[in-house]
Amino acid sequence: MPLGLRRTPAIVDAVLIATFNINNINRRLPNLLEWLGERKPDVACLQELKADQASFPEKELSKAGYRAVWVGQPTWNGVAILARGVEPILTRTALPGDPADKQARYVEAAVNGVLIACLYAPNGNPWPGPKFDYKLAWLKRLRLHATELRKSGAPIVLAGDYNVVPTELDIYPSKSYADNALVQPESRAAFKRLVGRSWTDAIRSLHPDERIYTFWDYKRLRWPRDAGLRLDHVLLSAPAAKRLAGAGVDKSVRGRDNASDHAPVWVKLR
Repeated sequence: MPLGLRRTPAIVDAVLIATFNINNINRRLPNLLEWLGERKPDVACLQELKADQASFPEKELSKAGYRAVWVGQPTWNGVAILARGVEPILTRTALPGDPADKQARYVEAAVNGVLIACLYAPNGNPWPGPKFDYKLAWLKRLRLHATELRKSGAPIVLAGDYNVVPTELDIYPSKSYADNALVQPESRAAFKRLVGRSWTDAIRSLHPDERIYTFWDYKRLRWPRDAGLRLDHVLLSAPAAKRLAGAGVDKSVRGRDNASDHAPVWVKLR
């Protein structure tokens, strides 16, 4: 049975936290609302809103039972944190370390005692070049900020589209991505340094040997061929990792009409 569709034992007093690169929130709002109604995550981190601050569909999400904080940007980027039935307490709207960086790639909020960071890391293509240098610098800033967050001792979730394929197990057998920023040794090393010994990759923690994907490009029939990549990750601080009770990918969402090229990733915390 596909990952994310497996039956898991009933978990009492669990919180469900998900991340979903929606790839244009207004264009795919029906898809998002359908998934929210089915999965009912307590927290949902969204990336690639592709909408400015005023165009975010706050009213529609509120009708579905979700309150939100978001950082919009027209055409590209944009991130949001949705919380079911409660107001997320906004703590940060940008990744620190570079005041000149105005790209909408990071938002942070507290929800029911858990600090949630929603992130959309730079793609980095074309490689090599300035965009790749920005990607590596951004991931370094994320690592430094994550270290400061971890020192608080709070349960912390870093969820989003990292635009990194951590290992060969996280990509279908292919040479077509050899010159892509997503798989370069420097990208993988930056992700490995971020995870280090202090953070838990939730999916890999529970499914160490499975070939798992979260993204299937629209081109070259990659979805029908299951030619995917694992780009979307949920990292947990030690206090959060101790509460990890389940993790998976809602793969079937990718196969629906007007779907994003990503599928939602979720974790259950006791």
